[in-house]
Amino acid sequence: MASRRAPLPLLAIVASLCGAAVSQESKFTNSISRSCSTTGNYTDGSQFKKNLEQLLSTLSSAASSNDWFNTSTVGTGPDKVFGLIMCYADSNTTQCLNCLALAPAGITTVCPGSREVYALYDACVLRYSDTHFFGDVVTYDIDDSVMFWTLFQEATEIDTMVQARSRLMEELTKKAGDLPPRLNYYSLPYKDPLLGTDVISGLAQCTRDLAPSECNRCISVYTRRASILFPNNSGGSIKGYNCYLRYKLGALNITMPPQRTPPTPMPRITDSERLPPSTPPTPPSIFICLFVWRRRNRNKIFEDGDVFDDELAMEDDFEQGTGPKRFRYRDLASATYNFSDERKLGEGGFGSVYRGFLTEQNLEVAIKRVSKGSKQGKKEYISEVRIISRLRHRNLVQLIGWCHAGGELLLVYELMSNGSLDTHLHDVGNILPWSVRYEVILGLGSALLYLHQEWEQCVLHRDIKPSNIMLDASFSTKLGDFGLARLVNHGQGPYTTCLAGTMGYMDPECMVTGRTSVESDIYSFGVVLLEIACGRRPAVAREGEE
Repeated sequence: MASRRAPLPLLAIVASLCGAAVSQESKFTNSISRSCSTTGNYTDGSQFKKNLEQLLSTLSSAASSNDWFNTSTVGTGPDKVFGLIMCYADSNTTQCLNCLALAPAGITTVCPGSREVYALYDACVLRYSDTHFFGDVVTYDIDDSVMFWTLFQEATEIDTMVQARSRLMEELTKKAGDLPPRLNYYSLPYKDPLLGTDVISGLAQCTRDLAPSECNRCISVYTRRASILFPNNSGGSIKGYNCYLRYKLGALNITMPPQRTPPTPMPRITDSERLPPSTPPTPPSIFICLFVWRRRNRNKIFEDGDVFDDELAMEDDFEQGTGPKRFRYRDLASATYNFSDERKLGEGGFGSVYRGFLTEQNLEVAIKRVSKGSKQGKKEYISEVRIISRLRHRNLVQLIGWCHAGGELLLVYELMSNGSLDTHLHDVGNILPWSVRYEVILGLGSALLYLHQEWEQCVLHRDIKPSNIMLDASFSTKLGDFGLARLVNHGQGPYTTCLAGTMGYMDPECMVTGRTSVESDIYSFGVVLLEIACGRRPAVAREGEE
């Protein structure tokens, strides 16, 4: 039998991608400082090793959904494992994600058999042990920290810089432990004509398991040593296993945990403003008024006839509680500060998406506002409510609610804090690690399997592309935007419809014949797989080209 060989061009592509990934991942798998215990090591197959593997496999995902910090335990008795991981606040989201994913995966290779490990990385710190250490400071000895000083030139006026730095350090030390995230960022006016800076900035951060007094004490030690370690430098940082101190001339880019600020509540109607009591209405009159009111509203909203035949029945089902919640327009307007530009997350062909906060549910959401007067947008709104509201799968974006009132069409979704996949694929400086790409592909495949085979009807998505693949706080895949989706019976052949989708991702046969099928979605899925692997958008022929 002839041996099967991969095509040489494919091997070349894979090799180049792997080389790029290795160079990017090495800075997250290679610690800048570590301490590995050498006594009482665990062995292969031991219960401690099983507990450790379970801890490391869940530690990073839990931190991703907990503002980049997590402590956890697995097991009982002498085989119990305690773990901690935290990102540094001056790391961007992608750097933090890489460190959270790759540091736990590689630490057992560099510390084989160790029951107690401390490891510092460029973007995060990782610790685990067989004894309880939460709240304990490893040491205040500066020799057990990693010290950095920037290679920038000295400050122009050293004396004034030192004075400004001293004031900065005092402010950092005062409040670092008092704030719940054990994080304090501060800046002071300071002009350096040669470096062209207007401020001097600093960051003090502790692992959140420390008590406020222990955090302040640790930062105090570091601030006293900063003037010795960096006498004339325009910036420097000290990293330890419990705390982190950094300063520089100029602004620091800080990734602060998101603050949920509920919008100002709507004014309530006072007793004096209420209508006076009148004769109680009879049940028949209530029924007639309700019937007339609902008919008038339906005719007003869907007056152009761009609805499916069962739209009115669908609305009845929703109002009886079998679908997502129907929201009032004023509640959604309040949640988005009246749809202000500051709350806008993005804009598409048929509307804009806003970040909102629902006070009653204490929930952050994404609210899609369909463009007024857009017939296609109205069709997509109906399709979304009609289809996605009935679907339940971990890899599909959840529709929380809907609203149509006063000419407005609004859809309320769960908030995807890491946005869409396309925003993470094309930044050379922040390449997604292979482990995350692999999980994204598995999640997307699971969503398509559910849509095509496992639900009661076959759902044809018709617009699979990276911008419709959303990522939650732990970078789990959520397929969204069902505005072009269609329902067909299982086993039915290709479905003839109007041409819809995005150039570059559309099935060529569908573009020619106008007939879409499960295979059309799979073709789009394959294009997305190539884009995930290569980081390159699909080529689209311009007019006149073949």
